Amino acid sequence: MKDQFTLGETDDQIRLRSAWEQAMRRLGPEVPPAWFERFLHVLQPLSLENGQAKVAAPGKFVFEWVQKRFADTLEQYLCDELGQKVSLVLICEARDRASTPEGDTSVRLDAKISEDEQGFTPNPKFTFDSFVVGQSNRLAVAGAKAVSQEPGAKYNPLFIYGSSGLGKTHLLHAIARATQQNHPGLSLRYMSAQQFAEMFVAALQSNRVELFRRKQRSAQVWLIDDIQLVMGREKTQEEIFHTYNYLHGLGMQIVLCADRPPRDLYGMDERLRSRFEAGLVADIQLPDTETRCAILARKAVEEGVELPGLVADYLAETVPGNIRTLEGALTRLVAYTSVEGLPLDMGSAQSMVERFYHGGILQKPSFDQVVSAVGRHFRIPTDEIKGTSRKAPITEARHTAVYILRETTKDSWKHLGSLFGNRDHTSMMHAYQRISERMADDQDFCTAVRSLIRDVYPNA
Repeated sequence: MKDQFTLGETDDQIRLRSAWEQAMRRLGPEVPPAWFERFLHVLQPLSLENGQAKVAAPGKFVFEWVQKRFADTLEQYLCDELGQKVSLVLICEARDRASTPEGDTSVRLDAKISEDEQGFTPNPKFTFDSFVVGQSNRLAVAGAKAVSQEPGAKYNPLFIYGSSGLGKTHLLHAIARATQQNHPGLSLRYMSAQQFAEMFVAALQSNRVELFRRKQRSAQVWLIDDIQLVMGREKTQEEIFHTYNYLHGLGMQIVLCADRPPRDLYGMDERLRSRFEAGLVADIQLPDTETRCAILARKAVEEGVELPGLVADYLAETVPGNIRTLEGALTRLVAYTSVEGLPLDMGSAQSMVERFYHGGILQKPSFDQVVSAVGRHFRIPTDEIKGTSRKAPITEARHTAVYILRETTKDSWKHLGSLFGNRDHTSMMHAYQRISERMADDQDFCTAVRSLIRDVYPNA
């Protein structure tokens, strides 16, 4: 047994082992049980020589975790128990999988990661160096770099949100790549929430749920994209909830991305929403003109294209939409000039934008546009939608208008309330929540609302 003394041990080794057991008894009540079992119980006292107490940690991740959080405390407890000044020396010691006791799951998780668990390869184009930083994304980038340098130490969880095409997936891949470079021994899992849901359903159908859970919960860095896609899926949310709690309880790094902040995930279990807000919540907004120019310049360099500064400025100001659309416009311009045999200059850019992007800057729909579109759909006069009637059909139309305005304009709740006759901001939030919940439950209604959004905001 682990606690037994052997005939080959020296007096100092016996003293160290006895002191170590006492130190563990003192430390046990001070830390979460999951932490103790996962990181402290597996440490092995080795030797006491020349004032140094050597203790082995099974694997690099356990070694770094203990060194960062408990090395000083353990050293002080050993000094107390030994009655002398000693220095704690942690060493990283790899363990052979074959010698690991079959029931010791905490040790097995530190053994060699299977090929399946290491299978994710980040997109080589999605790195921190290739991500253009501006005022619209500075906090999200800072948080992403911090978690890749010290997984689990700060910003746990990290929740990044923003509209489609602004770089959330790019940052997730950058985190994965930097983490693999900084901590090559860590087990990392990346997937979209849709993939998680599909894999969970497949596991249920094939009676392999425990295997699915072991794979998810063996992650030391857990990256989930588009978490909003599980809104309305109760069983999948329940599984995410327990996986989240397990990993977070062990201090593992969690990073999540969504198209909206946690407070607006109305079809999500409140327990999950509150946990998502417990760490750093950082948004990515539409970039300003200067950042859009920088993005185009970087894209041109990647494609080996000489892009005049005036052309970059023109595209940044006139091409509507997100970063993905902007980069697509440059690709289209290069192809357009190549096929037509034209120079890549301002004239070609103006012709291409006029032909494919109507020469207009992306405009948010107006309040009257949205209310009129909703009124036509529900066959309710716009004056009644703007009014104070509490009849169910009118209220539903009004709530739908609030939802569409919030989704397309991103205006504040207070401003939306002022548009609807100076209503309180909480009533606007309630309206948005009601529509979100109904869309999660009613696919036909969801399709109708999405169609209305496309009618008033074609680039959405």
